[in-house]
Amino acid sequence: MAEEKETSTTKLPSEMLRAHLLALLKNWSGYGYELANKLEEAGYGGYNSGTLYRTLRQMEKTGLISSMWDTSTDGPARRVYSLTKTGSLFLNNWFTLLDMHKATLNNFMKMAGNVTEPCDKSSSGKEKNVDS
Repeated sequence: MAEEKETSTTKLPSEMLRAHLLALLKNWSGYGYELANKLEEAGYGGYNSGTLYRTLRQMEKTGLISSMWDTSTDGPARRVYSLTKTGSLFLNNWFTLLDMHKATLNNFMKMAGNVTEPCDKSSSGKEKNVDS
């Protein structure tokens, strides 16, 4: 029986992956493997290269990013990805949407903070039951 390899990385939902890639490309152009490394560094490296490159190609088809072949170095040509004006607008709208969700969640958290907790820690650090 083959053991499943545990991974400490997290997969982003596809829309979050696109937004994260756009954010990475905001003031920078990079190769696919550089983007994969940056996702890995951010804790989102659970993607196989096929998924990442397929997402990049879809983003290019929709006009969010552009790419060009870099032939300036020895070895095979590599595709360099850059954010387009459309991608920048999409990213700004995404940030606006996230801010709206953040405000909603903050309001929820404030309301939830007024709810009595079933257990509370006393000043000694030991838990005491609030209901007793």
